[in-house]
Amino acid sequence: MIQPATLEATVLTAADLFERFGPIPLSRIGFEPLPGTATEEDVLNWHQSHKRLYELVDGVLVEKAMGFPESALACELSRLLGNWIKPRKLGVVVGADGMMRLAPGLIRIPDVSFMDWDRFPNRQVGTDPIPGLVPDLAVEVLSPSNTEREMERKLQDYFGVGVKLVWYIEPRRRTVDVYTAPDQTTRLTAGQTLHGGAVLPGFQLPLAELFADLDPH
Repeated sequence: MIQPATLEATVLTAADLFERFGPIPLSRIGFEPLPGTATEEDVLNWHQSHKRLYELVDGVLVEKAMGFPESALACELSRLLGNWIKPRKLGVVVGADGMMRLAPGLIRIPDVSFMDWDRFPNRQVGTDPIPGLVPDLAVEVLSPSNTEREMERKLQDYFGVGVKLVWYIEPRRRTVDVYTAPDQTTRLTAGQTLHGGAVLPGFQLPLAELFADLDPH
């Protein structure tokens, strides 16, 4: 990760941003402070003062991309996962504003995530607004402004710190890409069933049920 030392040495240009994140809309990049110089404190300040969620990557504030259908899917998946996980007392399901410090200078906000209780100190959630936690399952509901390079980088970040399972949900195509490693993936379509794998053994979700609210009744 880039660790800013001085303002002059670390401010990133638009070309730098596109190299890191692909052709990302610059409206999703925070420019206060300038890209390359942002800190965790800036993430909290923007969230508290403007109610905007930014991830922190290489000193850059990158706004979470989420529209109405993406939010609907994330909420539905959170509900279905929570209904299955809670009676089994397996851990905690977190929604699309659950910020996590995966590593120093790296804050990610999966749209849905699950953490086994063993991930938590003393098996308690605590009060830190950005806890240093690594989810067992990270879910991203893809938006039109998400770039291929951005999502490839997220896979490297997730698996690089110990995430065990990643789901990329594509609302427009009605597909889910299931990753067990950055280079190991299976694509599921709307007629198939999503399984919890080794992270949530026994969990099964027909994708037709997950996507039902997006389809005409």
